[in-house]
Amino acid sequence: MRNSLKIMMTVLTLLALLSPAYALSPAAVKELDAVLSQGPANKHFQVNANQLYSWIKAKKNDFLVVDVRMKAKDYQGGHVPGAIHIPYNEILKPENLKKLPKDKILVLYCYTGQTQNLPVVALRALGYDARVLAFGYTSWAKGYWGGNMMKRAIGNAAKKNFPIEK
Repeated sequence: MRNSLKIMMTVLTLLALLSPAYALSPAAVKELDAVLSQGPANKHFQVNANQLYSWIKAKKNDFLVVDVRMKAKDYQGGHVPGAIHIPYNEILKPENLKKLPKDKILVLYCYTGQTQNLPVVALRALGYDARVLAFGYTSWAKGYWGGNMMKRAIGNAAKKNFPIEK
């Protein structure tokens, strides 16, 4: 019974994903491809911590920092000066898009630099100059737990010596 339910759910999910209602238009795919194609020439839409810090120190006003970490308590526990908080999974909601100026650089950051990448392509396709903070908040806050998590992952890879295919 359990396996039948899993198979049925998988089939229903695949049908939903393959349904024309969920398909992107060729124009949308072309726009997303155009954005992705610009990545290498634009340093993969990344800003490093030193660059962001120099903008803050110079009191530049042509950028907005957006903390896209999931939990408000993480933002309240410390964030980049001047940052606003919008969780990455809510950034495309109309009420949140209204908070994002199209005439400024948006610098998104998350915990370790992974989830911040999820909304960047969509925001760029919508006309925003969205970028990400390389390695996220880990590159900003001394001793941040995200850096320790990354060190553990690197240490695990070194110990396990996972296979690599060439």
